[in-house]
Amino acid sequence: MTIEVGAPPEDPQLSRRLIREETCTASAVHRVAAMLDLDATALLHPMHLPRGWHFVLMAADTRRSALRSDGFPGLGIPMPDLGFPRLMLAGRTVKFHHDIPIGSKVSRSSALTKIVAKNGASGEMRMVTLEHDLAVEDLASPAIVETQTYFLLPARTESAAVVQPAGSVPVRAGRTKTVVPDDTLLFQYSALCFNTHRIHLDRAHARDIEGFPDLVVNGGLATLLLTEFLRDDLGVRPSALKSRHILPLYSNRPVTLAADKTETGWRVQALDDMNRLAVDMEVEI
Repeated sequence: MTIEVGAPPEDPQLSRRLIREETCTASAVHRVAAMLDLDATALLHPMHLPRGWHFVLMAADTRRSALRSDGFPGLGIPMPDLGFPRLMLAGRTVKFHHDIPIGSKVSRSSALTKIVAKNGASGEMRMVTLEHDLAVEDLASPAIVETQTYFLLPARTESAAVVQPAGSVPVRAGRTKTVVPDDTLLFQYSALCFNTHRIHLDRAHARDIEGFPDLVVNGGLATLLLTEFLRDDLGVRPSALKSRHILPLYSNRPVTLAADKTETGWRVQALDDMNRLAVDMEVEI
């Protein structure tokens, strides 16, 4: 169920806040675990959704006729085009105030709250901010608050391709792990999110229209790989995350996950197959 609430914003491009009713089901936990090649049985005790897995409660439900030309549906809020046909995740912040019990009813409140004009290497662009609150029944305050920022980019010219920095750097970190996201993982994650962004699913579109060398790993999937590194390998339970997405990661190419302790928690990073920094995340515990 979807409900519009609140008065229309002064800027007509900004959205009303939408409320959706979700359920944190055991079947969803099983599917995320299967995607990550984990045994879900142990994760169903103590019956709380692992931190970082809340993405499954934020799946899009944008009607096909309302999708952008690149297929991106938004997460809870349809993403506008505004004359910018390409889109990339710029960053996200997540604050974990409470755990979400498996089986609980969850109210998801989403809104497009800011559109800012910017100029970058590709020319004029827009930065769009989406905000989401996940509230659990019987709790007065939201369990999770997430803010996402996206760049809306102009069409790629025929002569322009995605610019990739040259050279690699050595990995220096206290803990590291290598993973290789493949087409199956990208598909399963996109399916769980109901995310039809074509750069993750349509190799011809990614190469010929957007100028990438291959399918692009979902920004949310890169975030999940980092939070799983924290949870499963380091035993870290985050209270807040703040990530910057700097470079794309590509299907079937190794990704190095690197972690070091800081004064307030951890700094975790995802490095591409040339050991270039792709995602930089600050973690509070």
